[in-house]
Amino acid sequence: MTRLLYSILFLTLVTLSCNANTVAPSLSDDEVLSLMKTLIYNGNPEDDEVILAALDAEWEMGMVAPMVEIMRFSTDRRQLRAINELLQKKTGESHTEFFQWMRWLWEVQPTMEPYYYDFKAQIYKNIDPKFQKYFEDRAGQINIRLEEIVWGGVLQDGIPPLRQPRLLEVSQADYLADTDVVFGGYINGVAKAYPKRILAWHEMFVDDFGDKTICGVYCTLCGTVIAYDTEHKGTNYNLGTSGFLYRSNKLMYDQKTQSLWNTIEGKPVLGPLYDQDIELDVLPIVTTTWGEWKKTHPNTQVLSLDTGHQRDYGEGVAYQNYFGTDELMFPVPKANDDLFNKDEVLIIRTEGYRKDPLAIAIKYLKRKKFYADKIGDTNFIVLADKTGASRVYGSLGHKFKSYKKGKLIDKNNQQWEVMPTKLIGPNSEVLSILPSHNTFWFAWYNTYPNTKLIK
Repeated sequence: MTRLLYSILFLTLVTLSCNANTVAPSLSDDEVLSLMKTLIYNGNPEDDEVILAALDAEWEMGMVAPMVEIMRFSTDRRQLRAINELLQKKTGESHTEFFQWMRWLWEVQPTMEPYYYDFKAQIYKNIDPKFQKYFEDRAGQINIRLEEIVWGGVLQDGIPPLRQPRLLEVSQADYLADTDVVFGGYINGVAKAYPKRILAWHEMFVDDFGDKTICGVYCTLCGTVIAYDTEHKGTNYNLGTSGFLYRSNKLMYDQKTQSLWNTIEGKPVLGPLYDQDIELDVLPIVTTTWGEWKKTHPNTQVLSLDTGHQRDYGEGVAYQNYFGTDELMFPVPKANDDLFNKDEVLIIRTEGYRKDPLAIAIKYLKRKKFYADKIGDTNFIVLADKTGASRVYGSLGHKFKSYKKGKLIDKNNQQWEVMPTKLIGPNSEVLSILPSHNTFWFAWYNTYPNTKLIK
């Protein structure tokens, strides 16, 4: 037994012998951190008893989150049982498994002690040394809850992004069927398509559209591809896949500061950039089929199978089991049965969407093909094809009454020309496309539970 543990044992015995009118000695943050690290790495049941007795004697609610996190990595049944018993005793709860305790934590407002950051740094550096930087010495540099940052089971960029990937012309893309799902971007006058069958293995691409560098982030767990302009106020952010999740949604990181970024928001949430008022611009991305995309964009380029990685890029192979059910791989704080978890919804990222969030079910758009509404001060119109692939345009007060067989008719019975990035009216009025993307219902609801749902 180490000298530290001998000291802790003595402290524990003194503490337990104190009467009610005596102030018990306190463990310092460094001592608590050392004890919790020992629980993970020591593997001695006798030491575990000493440590847990000490924590029991000087319990504080800030110990809950790191103790729960230890449970995820412990393979010692005796230790797991002892930790569970301590947590049950101190919280009055009866949970027994890591994710059960996590769900409970998300329902309450636990105290987060500064040592929890260094605790996470110490745990995860042994999985990937790069993880240490995410958490170490970053107490308070955060605007989400620390215990909701959950390891996703991969290393930093362990799901390798495609950076400046090889592209093909339409005539060369003989590996694609017209029914294959693609994520299409028409940005800066350049059309490119990223097949789901490839991107699901990489979850991110960094590519140039003219003079713009775009980062397309695919969170397979939450079913969304969002295209971000990597430049913000003159600074270009080189983004990657962190290996961690927030509410089952992947967290990005930037290579320079190793700050963690919220994928849905395009904003840093942990690290030195968390309070720098950074929010990347969102650009339109369309989830559609290869047949529909190349019909609309005959000059498009598309990803080559030659990615530099060995994967089975067959349609539907990646995440086959996950996409085949409505079950989630990781728990989330909130549930809502207005739609199934993995039903797709369209999200419109116009100004004001956070205060007035809106989600439109893709099933609804497949049926109706047309929807008009308002978010904040922005009026818009959504046009969808038979696959549910949708584009959103600012309507600027113009009223429309139908969209059938590709013909958009306004309230004055006049037809508008529908183009990929704009609508052109009978008097040459131009209505521009707005940024939008698809996502799974559960992911959006856990970000904006007060959202308005059109279904």
